[in-house]
Amino acid sequence: MTYAIWQHILNTMKDKKFRELAKSRTNKAIKTIKLIGNLANKSHYAYSTDEAEQIISALEKEVRVIKHKFRNSKTGRERDEFDFT
Repeated sequence: MTYAIWQHILNTMKDKKFRELAKSRTNKAIKTIKLIGNLANKSHYAYSTDEAEQIISALEKEVRVIKHKFRNSKTGRERDEFDFT
């Protein structure tokens, strides 16, 4: 087997794994974001404007990090977990 064929097989396997994980993780993230959105229901929950802004800011920050990672695929920064300040 030549090197070019081996590289093609390896890239095909990597692409398949990426697509499987991307679909699963993206759908999981969307579901979780929807659950976070449910917290906005003031008839069930009490929260301040500041708390709501902290949640929105944390989510927006992570989306910016993801965009940066995909545009600069060599980077792989770890992020802290969210908590209220």
